[in-house]
Amino acid sequence: MTEPYVQKLFLGLIHSHILHHAAREPFYGLWMIEELSSHGYAVSPGTLYPLLHKMTADGLLEVHPRVVDTRVRKYYTVTPRGREVLDACRARIREACRELCEGGSTHD
Repeated sequence: MTEPYVQKLFLGLIHSHILHHAAREPFYGLWMIEELSSHGYAVSPGTLYPLLHKMTADGLLEVHPRVVDTRVRKYYTVTPRGREVLDACRARIREACRELCEGGSTHD
């Protein structure tokens, strides 16, 4: 009963995970699906690619097509705006981790 709710909470972290990797080095969609899978996220291409397109349209990611083995593969990198969003996400995630993991509370 708790698993669907926990999965829903983790799905909210996918955006920041994508931005994190886009800030480190260019990635392509299938690699990201495998990376997310290694962290327990079950993301299909039908979920990931619309998300990448939306993040690109929102100015968080840039697309750089490359020819790989005669096929065009789209690589994604973070934009300056995406880096700002990532920094804000990291700050909020740190605060949440501090409170949740250390047992702290703003109501003590």
